[in-house]
Amino acid sequence: MIKNKLTKITIFLIISAFGLNSCGTGGDARKVSPNPEDRVKKNMEEGRGFRLMDTINKSGGNGNFEFASSNELWRASLDSIDFMPLASVNYGGGIIVTDWYSTDQTSNESIKISIRFLSNEVRADALDIKVFNKKCVAQSNCVVSEKNGDLIPELKRKILQTAAIYVKQKKDKNFKPYVSSNPR
Repeated sequence: MIKNKLTKITIFLIISAFGLNSCGTGGDARKVSPNPEDRVKKNMEEGRGFRLMDTINKSGGNGNFEFASSNELWRASLDSIDFMPLASVNYGGGIIVTDWYSTDQTSNESIKISIRFLSNEVRADALDIKVFNKKCVAQSNCVVSEKNGDLIPELKRKILQTAAIYVKQKKDKNFKPYVSSNPR
């Protein structure tokens, strides 16, 4: 009895998964060509298609692993703060924390930056940046406070601009002209 119910539930879930898989938001008919060849061409040129020969050629295992380097926002963030020593970097957790940084050794002020990733998409609300300021009177007498000022929007703008460049470079790199298999 229980086994029969589990079988029915499993079959229902599998059928539901296949049914929901085909659901989509659709597209704007004014922007999408009704000709399937044109849609295939556009998708293939933008790197969104599937080419069997590319898959076969790449399956040789060249040892090229992308991991975090394929996330443009992550790369742009690391590039933007590359002058600072890093205290903690966790791609899976989506956070970068720098160590305390000062422009010179004699200064009694230093800053620390924390970048949290709220999304992988390149957009302004995908980043939560915090800047902390540490002022020391003596080695053991320090005050740490969160700093609000021009640095946060400047850093966010630099990261987003760099990420946008990386997205464009990736799109240009993935562009491959589509050659139809049945010419007209």
